[in-house]
Amino acid sequence: MIIDMPDTTTNNVSKRLAHLRDEGGAVALGRVLTLVVIAEEADIEAAVAAANEASHEHPCRVVVVAPRPTKSDTAHLDAQIRVGGDAGASEVVVLRTAGPLLEHTDTLVMPLLLPDAPIVVWWPQGGPDQPTAHPVGAMAQRRITDTTTAEDPEGMLGRLAESFRPGDTDLAWARVTLWRGLIAAAVEQPPYEPVTAVTIEGQAQHTSLNLLAAWLGAKLRCPATVVRTSGSEAITRVVLERKSGSIVLHRPDGRVVTITQPGKPERRMALPIRSLSEALIEELRRLDPDEIYGEVLTKGLQRIETTTSRKTA
Repeated sequence: MIIDMPDTTTNNVSKRLAHLRDEGGAVALGRVLTLVVIAEEADIEAAVAAANEASHEHPCRVVVVAPRPTKSDTAHLDAQIRVGGDAGASEVVVLRTAGPLLEHTDTLVMPLLLPDAPIVVWWPQGGPDQPTAHPVGAMAQRRITDTTTAEDPEGMLGRLAESFRPGDTDLAWARVTLWRGLIAAAVEQPPYEPVTAVTIEGQAQHTSLNLLAAWLGAKLRCPATVVRTSGSEAITRVVLERKSGSIVLHRPDGRVVTITQPGKPERRMALPIRSLSEALIEELRRLDPDEIYGEVLTKGLQRIETTTSRKTA
């Protein structure tokens, strides 16, 4: 069910939500967090779809804040409430606003926050260089950016490293979780030799390459190089050099990874590129600070080298 509330206030929206719960028997006690999404008009539907998918694992109230399609210098708010089949396992409130309300999003969303529940803020398109300086970011326990969608992905990653605070995270980091598990499993098999160098290849502007290389370089204490290729999707190849021969994980099609290493049969397994909702679900699984991400971002990035982009064969 979708309910439009033009020219309204968030207090009125909150009252309408309470009325809907009383009328339909729905309760907010099962909601584990409030997810505040700071979006642009063009990103609303994709963000809501991803949040709805995530809500099946993490029931929440989703509050989307976006500028109105028609610009205005006066305070104005159009709201939309989505419940039932249009909201997954959550309640979705879309706030399209203009004027000074855009500068005070904390005050705007405050009446809609679930009491005694954690606050998570997510920027589907990039995000601010200093998430804790954002009005909602300052009061959130977790702040999720997405450098893969930024205009300058690597530049934003560097700026996030400079402004990092516990609770910050990035969907580019969630996208390498499965890679980290596969690589750890491969390295921990005999022969137990140290890795002398690491190379990560993939999409030219995909910051997951930087974060995976930074993690491996710090974890294995070896040089880590990022090779950016055109015509590829996300991460396509990881090479771990050892004295007896290299471990190679190759995923040219974005679906299946082939693992080869000396003295062992070739292995193939499914490793599809993670969808937006899968990455979001990953980040909502923890509400405490991700210390490993913090170390990778603030210390590991300094260790990696990036080569000139080249064309894939």
